[in-house]
Amino acid sequence: MNDSVIRVEGLRKSFGATTALAGIDLAVRPGSVLGLLGPNGSGKTTTVRILSTLLRPDGGRATVLGHDVVAEAAAVRPLVGLTGQYAAVDDSLTGLENLTMIARLLDFSRRDARARSAELVERFGLTDAAKRRVKTYSGGMRRRLDLAASLVGRPAVLFLDEPTTGLDPRHRNEVWDQVRALAAEGTTVLLTTQYLEEADQLAEDLVVLDRGRVIATGTPASLKAEVGGQLLHVRPLHRTDLPGVATVLAELTSEAPAIDPTGEVTVAGSPELLRAVGDRLDVPIAELGLRLPSLDDVFLTLTGHGADDTEEEEAAA
Repeated sequence: MNDSVIRVEGLRKSFGATTALAGIDLAVRPGSVLGLLGPNGSGKTTTVRILSTLLRPDGGRATVLGHDVVAEAAAVRPLVGLTGQYAAVDDSLTGLENLTMIARLLDFSRRDARARSAELVERFGLTDAAKRRVKTYSGGMRRRLDLAASLVGRPAVLFLDEPTTGLDPRHRNEVWDQVRALAAEGTTVLLTTQYLEEADQLAEDLVVLDRGRVIATGTPASLKAEVGGQLLHVRPLHRTDLPGVATVLAELTSEAPAIDPTGEVTVAGSPELLRAVGDRLDVPIAELGLRLPSLDDVFLTLTGHGADDTEEEEAAA
């Protein structure tokens, strides 16, 4: 832990009667990507806001590159970049103007500001749109510009707070590619997300929060192993066949399968079980297959509730 770029010990924060953080610990290794996973209400955004010096904790301690985020906030700020859940760029300016303005606010000379802005629009594939107003950008372009804006000052540490919220798969992949490139160059990244797939793609280490507490740590592979690796899912064409499908799965596995309100039956699976289920079922089936656990599967296993069952009261932050 001593060589951690980010180190958090017993961090606490409340908003009135709502406890956002109840004493969490975490550490991020140099040049790595740590995924901070959790449903709405888990404390992810509160953690990022404290680490980026935007919010003071009620207790505990946090450091970034050895600097205390409260006592040495002025030393921390030049070292970090932050991309929030929603693009923070100015719609009335062009992409190039947005980046140049940020560079000037960071005390770049006019010449250096123009050079850094041109470098970033090229890196993020925005050269053709650089002189267009941001209000004409697609969602993916706006997120790439927002990410570029957080890198103007060449931060050693980057906080990404649900950076792909609301993006379609193609635009999400564009952001993922940029995050991978930054990590490969040595930038230390703390990524918050509700998507296990996103964490699996980008993060080497994971910390799972629920209701302000750390409930699990490990790699993406180890977290998925906690819910049995692959899941076999069956969705009968007619909901009236759900009990019969569940009975077949229980007989083949000696375990009680989960029946989702949407009409899907799931159980820990394998290719062998998939073949056996296909042979046994004699009712019309809409879906039958194997998949990796979703974030909701993880949370159902770890906490007994899904990722959307809580509400985060962090607006006051």
